[in-house]
Amino acid sequence: MTVSINLKRIVDDSYSIQIGPLPEINFEGKVAVLTNPKVAGLHLHTLLSRISAKEVYVITIPDGEHYKTLETIEFILDRMFDHRLNRKSLLVAFGGGVIGDMGGFSASLYNRGIDFIQIPTTLLSQVDASVGGKTGINNRYGKNLIGAFHQPRAVYIDPSFLKTLPSREFGAGVAEIVKMAVTFNAPFFEWLELHDLREGDNLLVAIKKAVETKAAVVEEDEKEQGLRAALNYGHTFGHVIENETKYETYLHGESVAIGMVMANELACECGLMERSEAERVKALLERYELPLSYPITDIEKFYQAFFLDKKSADSAITFILPRGIGGVEITDKIEADTVKKILTMFKGAGA
Repeated sequence: MTVSINLKRIVDDSYSIQIGPLPEINFEGKVAVLTNPKVAGLHLHTLLSRISAKEVYVITIPDGEHYKTLETIEFILDRMFDHRLNRKSLLVAFGGGVIGDMGGFSASLYNRGIDFIQIPTTLLSQVDASVGGKTGINNRYGKNLIGAFHQPRAVYIDPSFLKTLPSREFGAGVAEIVKMAVTFNAPFFEWLELHDLREGDNLLVAIKKAVETKAAVVEEDEKEQGLRAALNYGHTFGHVIENETKYETYLHGESVAIGMVMANELACECGLMERSEAERVKALLERYELPLSYPITDIEKFYQAFFLDKKSADSAITFILPRGIGGVEITDKIEADTVKKILTMFKGAGA
């Protein structure tokens, strides 16, 4: 005997990404703002002046990647219950990528899912983390291995928040911009080579180009079944670095920068990229004072950590490699000896 449940339906999760001054947010129900002390001290008064709602609550969590845990999620959910939010309430994620990831994940869990808005305040979160609905947390096995796809109702990117951004955080965001240009947009990469993002309106142009690039990829592959995995260029290596250093040594974008350099070496070894192209990418990253090397202490341990990557399956490791500048190759056909040869190049290297 078979009983069928027909759940075939069209769900429209479309939303707008607004780049410019923060608009007024008018909401009939309760609003909870998730942020951290650093962002709250600098910008919370600005956000609260733009929100009109029945009730507004602020939930503050510690700043840092190492707080991106189940314990912190439980704390957030408890505060949401304390404030008696319901399914018609709204969560506003106000901060960098960590806040966005945990805010979105908490919203996906609370009462089996409520709406949330992304208001990113770092360059990395504005060009990458806030767009696409990926939410999640880390555990001892790796980065973002627990989470859900939960699209925001809107994303408000106000570049004025970047005026207080430290230089390291700025560079970390640039790494994600470079990532998208290398894999999807050769003319954009060439533009980045010619324009300093610290001058004039260049940053605003770069943010728009990066967001447009990611949005196009997400539209085609929301749940990362194929093309969207290419946005993880640099991340396969970078996530291992972050996990090995317990998220305390490098910012996420810094780890991605090192990961891109490693991925480029592997691409050169596989004949996918010219040495001159790899050097162009390295030179662009170096312009923004990003780290380009990592001292691997245990080659085998580093290699085995790849198997915990979300893109890998069973005994095959999936690597995202540039095919020149402007192209990308997603492959699980690279021999272990080839990968370990590249890792050996970084053994004991200066950070």
